Amino acid sequence: MPRVRIKICGITRLDDALAAVEAGVDALGFVFYPPSPRYLTAQAAGRIIERLPPFISTVGLFVDAEGALMRAQVEESGVDLVQFHGAETPADCTASPRPWIKAVQARPGLDFARIALQYAGARALLIDAWHPELPGGTGVSFDWSLLTGPRDYPLVLAGGLDAGNVGTALKLLAPYAVDVSGGVESSKGIKNIAKIREFVAEVRNFERQA
Repeated sequence: MPRVRIKICGITRLDDALAAVEAGVDALGFVFYPPSPRYLTAQAAGRIIERLPPFISTVGLFVDAEGALMRAQVEESGVDLVQFHGAETPADCTASPRPWIKAVQARPGLDFARIALQYAGARALLIDAWHPELPGGTGVSFDWSLLTGPRDYPLVLAGGLDAGNVGTALKLLAPYAVDVSGGVESSKGIKNIAKIREFVAEVRNFERQA
């Protein structure tokens, strides 16, 4: 099967970013949403990004940010990709100065194929757990069976993933990529390098057996 991409979200420290890259992750996410415990300023994210080696994707996460502010933070940070994690409309998303993905909270009854058509400009849909108050980073998983069946869009799977369950998720859904934050942390925003290595190892082990 194709290689599964791995994104570590909620990076707040350079040491964590470099250790994640060394462990073999493909992308690093930076949260530009002030209420989040993993929030980082665009300037601080930019200082980390400028120290990264080549060929690592960097992603800026926004939640219903005003357009001009979003564009300024993208420019200042230097992220490669924008992740819209709120109630942004397709028009809001297409105003992005960078390629973008759209996050959707999984709820029973949602027509993910229809959402993919609405956000046809997205490079992928990121499906996360639903929470009545939090836009993401909940640390809980959801009913993955909601996503089984034919799919004509690249799926980035998020929501409560860790080394203990990512293999099961991969077997069931075969997503393009997996996105983890809390599942590889010692505390919110502080990554645990041993957990990152274990997570990456489980993904690569699945690929070898597939």
